[in-house]
Amino acid sequence: MTGEAVPGPDGKLRCPWGLSTADYVTYHDEEWGRPVHGDDALFERLCLEAFQSGLSWITILRRREGFRAAFDDFKIASVAAYTDADEERLLADAGIIRNRAKIEATLANARVLADWPAGELDTLIWSYAPDPAKRPAPRTIADVPAVTDQSTALAKALKKRGLRFIGPTTAYALMQACGLVDDHLSGCVVRGAGSRGSRP
Repeated sequence: MTGEAVPGPDGKLRCPWGLSTADYVTYHDEEWGRPVHGDDALFERLCLEAFQSGLSWITILRRREGFRAAFDDFKIASVAAYTDADEERLLADAGIIRNRAKIEATLANARVLADWPAGELDTLIWSYAPDPAKRPAPRTIADVPAVTDQSTALAKALKKRGLRFIGPTTAYALMQACGLVDDHLSGCVVRGAGSRGSRP
């Protein structure tokens, strides 16, 4: 494998990782790299990226509806009000990843964010989006970084504001998933879809 875009079942070129399972094809084509806005929506992505730490993304993707059910669709105000009983409920929920440290971090982060003005999380995260004109399209998967100066700065800013379980690698995965950067390969059929406004 050269790491370049490869043809999928429909003959169209895609990033190689996006063809490994049917779930990935849908996620790659319809979500990854598309702009995500809104405090609750970004909180969900922050949480899921944290839960993914040490695991494959497909493990999280296939449990996403379970996570949403368990965490009230990641509404910050709702999760911030969770009690010790809710924490124990989550630790017993087979529909999510039952990791105490990650669950505790999710609840603690919600409590921090509940005190922020509306829109502040969105504004802070998107302030670290690099200028796309200064980022050449990656030709192969080897050209896609795991960490950047911006992701390091974003992780540092979030930690400074009291958020937990967010490092430079997790921050960069968030940036990729939420469209702050477009890391679809140059030959990928989805490259540039986010800038075409195909997703609000």
